[in-house]
Amino acid sequence: MEGQSIIKEHIQWRRQIRKLARADLIKTYSGAALGWAWAVIRPAITIFVYWFAFGMGLREKAGIEGWPFILWLMAGIISWFYIRDMLNSGTMAMRTYKHLITKMKFPVSTIPTFVSLANFTVHLVLVLMVIIIFILFGYWPTLYYLQLPFYMLLMFIFATAWGLFGSVLAAMSKDFANLIKTLTMAFFWLSGIMFPVSEIDIWWAQLIFKLNPITYIVEGYRNCFIHQVWFWEEPAALAVYLAEMLIMILLAVYVYNKMRRDLPDVL
Repeated sequence: MEGQSIIKEHIQWRRQIRKLARADLIKTYSGAALGWAWAVIRPAITIFVYWFAFGMGLREKAGIEGWPFILWLMAGIISWFYIRDMLNSGTMAMRTYKHLITKMKFPVSTIPTFVSLANFTVHLVLVLMVIIIFILFGYWPTLYYLQLPFYMLLMFIFATAWGLFGSVLAAMSKDFANLIKTLTMAFFWLSGIMFPVSEIDIWWAQLIFKLNPITYIVEGYRNCFIHQVWFWEEPAALAVYLAEMLIMILLAVYVYNKMRRDLPDVL
């Protein structure tokens, strides 16, 4: 019943969600001289640093899986920027917009959704830029690009469910928010963004990587840009991700249902 209530709130407030997502974007990049350019500059600097640190020398000459390291890196890391933002701004969504909870009647469950939608809009721009860069390198889009929306949808649903789960817990405890900030880089290094998971020789370490839902999305994007593999060709990995996504949704609904009445008092 509670899940149905959340869905109903999203349907009834869908226009307001879009407007608040746009407002969140404007607030994020307003007040800076370069404005919206920072949405591209920050990821570009991150990619350059990692390419310079790991791509120079052997990998620059040999590449990875027959591809230039810079393109292989971009294909995987592009999803991370959205995931990272949801780990940060998504987790802090309730605290950031506490006035919507304490000072007016507002469907609290939609707050992480419009934050996620704002971050996802930036992600779409970055994906378009990666496609353009691949074309400039001489790699034109293939039919495998058609599954990009599929991986985007899976990522969006999981990240939004996390936003609801994490933001409620972060609203109840600042320690949880600090914990997630501390673990963000651990999630990065345990997701196969910087090196192929298949190269890990230790079986239990490889298993940890494969059970990380971020790894599935990273590999999914590389399936589109690099590997040219359809998502149905890896049914086991898809099944694991869908199971983890379902667990995340159920946890989000459970935590929200248990704690939503306490949110105004805590905040």
